[in-house]
Amino acid sequence: MKIPRALTIAGLDSGGGAGITADLKTFHALGVYGMVSLTAVTAQNTLGVRAVQEIDPSIVEAQINAVAEDIGVDAAKTGMLSSSPIMEAVARTVRKWGFPLVVDPVMYAKSGDPLIRPEAMETLKRVIIPIAKVVTPNAPEASHLAGFHVETLDDAKRAAKVIAEELHPEIVIVKGGHLTGNESIDVVYFRDSGEYRELRAPRIDTKNTHGTGCSFSAAIAAGLARGLNPWEAIKLAKELITTAIKYSLPLGHGHGPVNPMAWLELRAYRADVIEEMNRALRLIEENADLIGNYIPEVQSNLGYALPAFYARDLNDVAAIPGRIIKYMGKAKPSGPPTFGVSSHVASYILTAMKYDPEVRSAMNIKYDDRVIEAAKELGYVVTSYDRRQEPPEVKAREGASIPWGTEQAIKSVGRVPDIIYHLGDWGKEPEIVILGRSPTDVINKLLAILRRVNEGSRF
Repeated sequence: MKIPRALTIAGLDSGGGAGITADLKTFHALGVYGMVSLTAVTAQNTLGVRAVQEIDPSIVEAQINAVAEDIGVDAAKTGMLSSSPIMEAVARTVRKWGFPLVVDPVMYAKSGDPLIRPEAMETLKRVIIPIAKVVTPNAPEASHLAGFHVETLDDAKRAAKVIAEELHPEIVIVKGGHLTGNESIDVVYFRDSGEYRELRAPRIDTKNTHGTGCSFSAAIAAGLARGLNPWEAIKLAKELITTAIKYSLPLGHGHGPVNPMAWLELRAYRADVIEEMNRALRLIEENADLIGNYIPEVQSNLGYALPAFYARDLNDVAAIPGRIIKYMGKAKPSGPPTFGVSSHVASYILTAMKYDPEVRSAMNIKYDDRVIEAAKELGYVVTSYDRRQEPPEVKAREGASIPWGTEQAIKSVGRVPDIIYHLGDWGKEPEIVILGRSPTDVINKLLAILRRVNEGSRF
């Protein structure tokens, strides 16, 4: 089995949001083994750069040689190359080993602090960019490289072509984060064919964008290391960085870091949610006779959300498509758990998580006085809300009733309860909703209550 290997030739951000830290996170999120040639150490946080110590160029070169001759390099990227001697050493070694290179022409930190010596600007153009397979300037960097101000999409297209034709990298990507417009549009220019392509993503409203360029260029290098063609690697990188910005981390007092690990964590958490849901469904099947008696006319559903940081909307909550039905007197899940299929239980869960992030699961059953009494006898926190008291503005807004009612119930007891019930209103079937930390927690609560109900019915 061939393990893809990627090398980052960049600086260390002591705040952990950019430089080699961001690059290594990105490599590993994409299944690529990451290696490092450190070019500088910065004393840096989300507010700015306090100090810089460059690494001796011979040590930078020795690091690249050490990993290339032993482990091997399938692709590499550069980040902070602060001096001409460091650039010369990097270029010499890259030419020696011949691996594809992605150049992030780092000039300034997110705070605006310079990360390159003024005299090294020309060396960047003359020595580093010409050996790049892909170069990824943002708009300010493209302005420096092309020699004119880049602000609009048309400016970006013109700059990409100028950089490609004058400095000779194979592919130029002028990133859209600093451009005007409602979308983030990256302009991709292929020098040999003269072709333009665009990569579009919604512009995400966040100040936490530290490390964006590092992770994007590292993701391209990771894609190349995996054997993807350049366009496929660039598209993969755009998807990763959009996710990393969407789930960026609100750390520090300045520009917080993007979160490339979200690419990996979302997949892992989604798998965990499905596994836990299946475990709970087996409990339902093992107790189908008992639970079947409490399936309402509108049927039941069981939901489980991703952890709070990643749970944003319905698509982040798994439930049963087609619901849990009553079939021949037994409770029967009508399909495997799937994300985004039940706005009903998702509304309860997402509202509850605003007050207690650990309460991530819920199930609805039909209303029965005996269930309420048994739950109280077992010590569960039980509360209710009256849908007849909904304000007109809530009734007029589609999907607002359950969040409103859940909040009323939570506020009435000062915490997220175990049980919320309502007696309905005109045309609405009353129901009970059981809340818990996980689907098995919810089902175990339900089984304990129903067994207590059955014990009481014997006397």
